[in-house]
Amino acid sequence: MHEPSHPSGAQGATNIAEYSVSEISGAIKSTLEGTFGRIRVRGEITEFKRYSSGHLYFSLKDEKGKLSSVVWRGSVARLGLKPENGLEVIATGKISAYGERSSYQMMIDRMEYAGEGALLARIEKLRQRLAQEGLFDTQRKRRLPFLPRVIGVVTSAQGAVLHDIRTTIARRFPRDLLVWPVPVQGEGAAERIAEAVAGFDRIDGRSGVARPDVLIVARGGGSLEDLMAFNDETVLRAVAACTIPVISAVGHETDTTLIDFVSDRRAPTPTAAAEMAVPVRAELEADLAHRMARLSNGLGRVLQLARARLERASAGLPDLPSLLETARIRLDDRSYRLDMALPALLERRRARLQAACDRLPTPGTVIALKRSGLTLASAGLVRGLPHYLRDRRNRVASLRPSAPALLALLREQRARVQGEGGRLDSLSPRAVLERGYVLVRDRAGHPLTLAAEVKAGSQVIMTFADGEVAAQTERDPRSGQGRLDL
Repeated sequence: MHEPSHPSGAQGATNIAEYSVSEISGAIKSTLEGTFGRIRVRGEITEFKRYSSGHLYFSLKDEKGKLSSVVWRGSVARLGLKPENGLEVIATGKISAYGERSSYQMMIDRMEYAGEGALLARIEKLRQRLAQEGLFDTQRKRRLPFLPRVIGVVTSAQGAVLHDIRTTIARRFPRDLLVWPVPVQGEGAAERIAEAVAGFDRIDGRSGVARPDVLIVARGGGSLEDLMAFNDETVLRAVAACTIPVISAVGHETDTTLIDFVSDRRAPTPTAAAEMAVPVRAELEADLAHRMARLSNGLGRVLQLARARLERASAGLPDLPSLLETARIRLDDRSYRLDMALPALLERRRARLQAACDRLPTPGTVIALKRSGLTLASAGLVRGLPHYLRDRRNRVASLRPSAPALLALLREQRARVQGEGGRLDSLSPRAVLERGYVLVRDRAGHPLTLAAEVKAGSQVIMTFADGEVAAQTERDPRSGQGRLDL
């Protein structure tokens, strides 16, 4: 049989094995899974995505490469930490190929932080940022209540932490506990803790559940990775926003997490947190008994001193009945002397007044004296007038005035003198009396100008132009005033 010739190299091509696409994809998958098995890969998380199905997709990268990775929904809860972009981790899983896309990826079921140094650096960066926002300031920290009625506890339902808190509070001062159980590590722990703190803060006490007066957020000791839920920003902001005072008690005495900075008080252990929350009842009772004893003793001393001062004061007081009797006698004596002295005083004053009245001149005497003075002045004026006229005439003659001017001056001076004489006569009391008027005075010589001033039964003196007449007044039945009875 004749075989056809083949071009050069064609015979060699027939010796190459032929595979289907699915065979190649399956072979690569078997090779990858069989060669690497279960592996641990260190890298930085990037391109992180969480799908609605619950699966997590991201890539692990370093300086020279990038590895696609996936965490299936069933492994998320056991992952050990919360993945996010920029986080350097060590992932544990296996390599698998995806033939339909000619790609391979790492299926991860466990993660841990890549070294404590990187983890501490991440915590420090978050601490500095929150400190700049003021979440750690001492001014915003609240005082713990002295004796809370209800204590809220955020911790795991299993383990010794909750037991220690319960027994410590029951031993010191039994109070009601309201426990919100949460996971304290692993995937979703931070969200559950933040939700518990915010949930306690939302309780208003009107729904049948008592609002806690103080919160304790606690867990036992562990590694730095185990305590990372209490370094989570979500938890820290929930504690900062809580209006209930918060005590943090995370880890052992030497463990420090960021929740210790943002909470109102930090306790080294959960037991110490319970001791901070409530006082010791026995100590309070002893202190109250001591204070009661001191108060009773002090009050007794005060009463004793007051009683002693009262006794000294009462001893120094005089006999009250004798004081009253002495005052009564003195009052009677003063009253008798006053009764005797008042009439004598009035009589002396009346005698002095009468003597003064007797010494006063009568109006007639006064008028007579004034009239005598006026007569003398008139006589002097009459006698002096010729001399005055002669003197004026001589002065006029010496000045040699004209005859008409001299006569006018004389007439003027004569008219002035006559006018002054007429005014003197009009002002004379005697001239008034001569016109028919009467001057009425009381016994003291005071003029009476109104009828209302005349009292019934009093004596008045009436002065006429030619003498005085005494009269007795009586009451007018029509006007009720006094009237004269001559």
